[in-house]
Amino acid sequence: MPEFRTEEDTLGPVQIPADALWGPQTERSRHNFPTGQYMPIAIIRALMNIKKAAAQANMETNAISEEKGSLIVKAVDELLALSDEDLRKDFPLKVYQTGSGTQTNMNTNEVVAHKAMQINPDVEILPNDDVNKGQSSNDTFPTAMNVVALEALDKLKPAVQHLIDELKIKQDKYWETVKVGRTHLQDAVPLTFGQEVSGYVAALEHDLKYIEQLEPTLEELAIGGTAVGTGLNAAEGMPEKIAEKLSQAYGLKLTAKSNKFYGLSHHSGLNVVHGALKTLAADMFKIAQDIRFLASGPRAGYGELHIPANEPGSSIMPGKVNPTQAEAVTMAALRVFGNDVVVSTASSQGNFEMNVFKPVMIDAFLESADLLTGTTMGFADKMIHGLTVNEKRMKELLDNSLMTVTALSPHIGYHDSAKIAQAADKAGSTLKEAALKSGKVTEEQYDEWMDPLKMTNADRHDYED
Repeated sequence: MPEFRTEEDTLGPVQIPADALWGPQTERSRHNFPTGQYMPIAIIRALMNIKKAAAQANMETNAISEEKGSLIVKAVDELLALSDEDLRKDFPLKVYQTGSGTQTNMNTNEVVAHKAMQINPDVEILPNDDVNKGQSSNDTFPTAMNVVALEALDKLKPAVQHLIDELKIKQDKYWETVKVGRTHLQDAVPLTFGQEVSGYVAALEHDLKYIEQLEPTLEELAIGGTAVGTGLNAAEGMPEKIAEKLSQAYGLKLTAKSNKFYGLSHHSGLNVVHGALKTLAADMFKIAQDIRFLASGPRAGYGELHIPANEPGSSIMPGKVNPTQAEAVTMAALRVFGNDVVVSTASSQGNFEMNVFKPVMIDAFLESADLLTGTTMGFADKMIHGLTVNEKRMKELLDNSLMTVTALSPHIGYHDSAKIAQAADKAGSTLKEAALKSGKVTEEQYDEWMDPLKMTNADRHDYED
């Protein structure tokens, strides 16, 4: 069997590996753009689903014969049944190619056409005229972008909810476990660890709500816009039929009732939703930072929390345990922050009738969603689930705190309370010793007014979501 076969495109003959399902345009791109990561498989699968839906719509509108349309559908079904690893063999193109994703769209057209002709060699299926009928890269690729972004969010949302559920368990368990509050990295009035965690829960619940409120903008598809938004060469009714079939395939509520000039040249939906991912990443960063600082130690740090020992923390220091899950979260968050710059800048580049930063934009979006999904699940299962408090350490720090003096202010005034705190700090004594020595407070009054749990208002729940 020969090592190569020769096919022609509009630029001339091209040698292609004999066993490859792709054609000349894919082969040219493979050599012209060898740098960077592969186009995400999710995009490939979405494009194939679009080709299948288009073939079905074209048959229903009599734009393509039943014989050809059915063969395209069968070819797509066989390809979609392959594992990601096996599918990748015939989709070798990189993200850093043409900014419209044209070469990946043509890669899909060529592979589907060759697969169809493997199934039935007697029927000629052409990549452009048949598989790509009524479409262009300019509307199929942005359609695929929105579909895979929604698909990624469907994986992310349960991960965030899972972390919320794990945090709520800690919130309830430690609702009355009093600890020192901290503002400006300095001691502040007491709160409970459960209250502190409730802030984390509320932040993540808000983040989840932001995503859910914004994601419907991704349901508007560019399909039917073809080259510049006018819909030239797309059969009447075809876009709506494709949107309906994609909705069924993905379990989404997709619509082709959208402004196609917007759909091809703007990616505002991806931009605004990625902004919500960035917001989630920021909150995850904050929560992970808090946890790892509160767990610092075990002897020379805050030491208020015990974290699970998932793996040895050092190659040289025996017995060391590190907050590795928190570190993974914070590194992932930094990548999301960087990706947000990519998505925002790419979204601004809708020159005239088409944005030409599509591949890098969706690659960045999917990376952010994937990183947040994985690290959020790991953080929930491998850190928060096994997290416990060091009540002895919390009490020790609380008893030594000077800021509980705030509870004396309503009774003896701010000025005298400040003098007591300063005297205790200067003498290295307890706050109670300094208060009694001042003569402003009796021991009975001190014990009544200085109840740390009462200071937290932990019996109040009106500030909870």
